[in-house]
Amino acid sequence: MNRNRWLAVVAIVLVVVLGGAWLRARAVKDAPKYRTAAIERGDVTATVSATGSVQPVLQVQVGSQVSGTLAKLYVDYNSQVKEGQVLAQLETSAFKARLAQAEATVAHARAALHNGELTLQREIELQKGNFVAQADVDAAQASLDQQKADLKQAEAALQSAQVDLDHTTITSPINGVVISRSIDVGQTVAASLQAPQLFLIGNDLKQMQVETSIDEADIGRIHPGLPAQFTIDAYPDASFNGQVVQVRLSPQVSSNVVTYTTLISARNDDLRLRPGMTANVTIDLETHHDVLKVANAALRFKPAGWTAPKRAGTAAQGGQGGQPGGAFRRTIASLVSAMVPSAYAQENPQGGGGHAGGGNWPGANDPFVQQIRAKVQSGELTRDQARALIQKHFAEQGGAAGSQPGAPAGAAASKPGAAAKTGKAGKGGKAAHGAAGAGAAASGAGGAATSGGAFEGRVHGTWQNLQGLGIAGMSDYKPGAVWVVRDTKPARIRVLTGLTDGSFTEIKSDSLKEGDMVITGLETSATASNSLTPPPGMGGPQFRGPGGGGGGRGR
Repeated sequence: MNRNRWLAVVAIVLVVVLGGAWLRARAVKDAPKYRTAAIERGDVTATVSATGSVQPVLQVQVGSQVSGTLAKLYVDYNSQVKEGQVLAQLETSAFKARLAQAEATVAHARAALHNGELTLQREIELQKGNFVAQADVDAAQASLDQQKADLKQAEAALQSAQVDLDHTTITSPINGVVISRSIDVGQTVAASLQAPQLFLIGNDLKQMQVETSIDEADIGRIHPGLPAQFTIDAYPDASFNGQVVQVRLSPQVSSNVVTYTTLISARNDDLRLRPGMTANVTIDLETHHDVLKVANAALRFKPAGWTAPKRAGTAAQGGQGGQPGGAFRRTIASLVSAMVPSAYAQENPQGGGGHAGGGNWPGANDPFVQQIRAKVQSGELTRDQARALIQKHFAEQGGAAGSQPGAPAGAAASKPGAAAKTGKAGKGGKAAHGAAGAGAAASGAGGAATSGGAFEGRVHGTWQNLQGLGIAGMSDYKPGAVWVVRDTKPARIRVLTGLTDGSFTEIKSDSLKEGDMVITGLETSATASNSLTPPPGMGGPQFRGPGGGGGGRGR
């Protein structure tokens, strides 16, 4: 009996063990498989893309001011011409006849004028002897004045006939090359309301320009001097370099889409670029070198069922595997310190100032800072130059400007040598950070950690003031998050996002480094997807490779 009981116990234990193993295997099998990509280090360049047309810098339409039949043609397509060179000759017989007629009219008017002068002289002599009345003298004088006017009119007609005859010879107004011609010998030129185009001449095909249309959403970031590259379909393996030289103010509206014409100059020493070619243009707005960058798909990914925290100042929940608030705060603080002395980046209720709605950045109201701001807005200084001047200004003051009145040089805004304190949370323990007591309490391992929002509120206040100054710094970065796999579960890491090239985005984080793997999507079989599957990056699967990313505009 005892033996049978032991056998039953052993059988039950085996069933439990095998069942547990089967359940664990099934759980592992059913666990979602994530598509990941590595964080890279390299350059990120924000660009604007557009299409345009290659044209000579200067091209002139040559026409005819008079009508007639083309008698001679001296140039053809691609002919090199000089200024004043004869291009074509109209038939001149009719114009010469009108010129001869005008000359005869002038001779007749001169003869009439001479006769009028003699008549007036005789009338004056006769009036002295009282042989004619004064009225006869006045009539002779009026007749003479009319004959003078007739002579001037005849001479003007003669000049007009001469000009028309001269216009039968069509010459080049510039040095250049004939791009096109639209007439042949024997063809009649009809110049009635406007001069017909006979030739199109480009001045120098070694210096070309690309006329491109930039969307109104991007035109605010385009200015002369920006580098550009473009490709031509005729040379798919070649890339041409250029530079933005003009952004025209006149808007072009087509189907309610507003664009602005932007000119990009380019050298064409080998004459490969031809007028009218379509160019695919990429304008480089800004480049950040040697930065951490992540695929845009990683920034869009969100696990199914996840909702964003309600408070911007609250760290991610420990149960979700989120990044502790201190790391994110240190990331923001490092960015602030890149703009102002490090003392201002410390947690300090007096010097840090403000809240998310708008804080008082130390020195933001300083007269020197206001002068720098005015120079940035007027274009006298670049943002990088302004940043360097402000850093130097506060460094010379010992890093205490804008803190407590009378603070000693080199003192932090809260107290000399003060530094933020960060405690490590033990089991059931508490950690306080910040000299101002903006503190965060951390409960047991895996519990929730909150920052109270005071420090991040002051940081966001500083952020807004930097944006108001219009200087590169915190205003170049925005909050974001990526997800990593920890213990087979997704964990949220808060980061700051910077420049993007449409595929990769610059990030800043103290918790991530080059080579770390971040989640870009879910691995799913083809049969699992259906029309109800959420779109990529919105909690659903990703179908792009590890390096895949969105095609949004660079900023």
